[in-house]
Amino acid sequence: TPEQAYEFLESTLRLTYRITIQDGRIFIGNFACIDKQKNMILSNTEEYRANEPKGRYVGLIMIPWRWVVKAEVESVM
Repeated sequence: TPEQAYEFLESTLRLTYRITIQDGRIFIGNFACIDKQKNMILSNTEEYRANEPKGRYVGLIMIPWRWVVKAEVESVM
């Protein structure tokens, strides 16, 4: 139900998420919020590209949900 989905998302606020998008990039950051269009906002985020071993700090970002291939909770507080 929508209420259960809301409760789940609320319970994961500030946890570290690993988001993979369609072009293969991976973003690892703290889940800050989600808007009505299902765009995810991550803070303190690092971006990783497929052929580059080191990440790049991108800070506060918005990821459109339509680009998301996979969303995983990376760590639990």
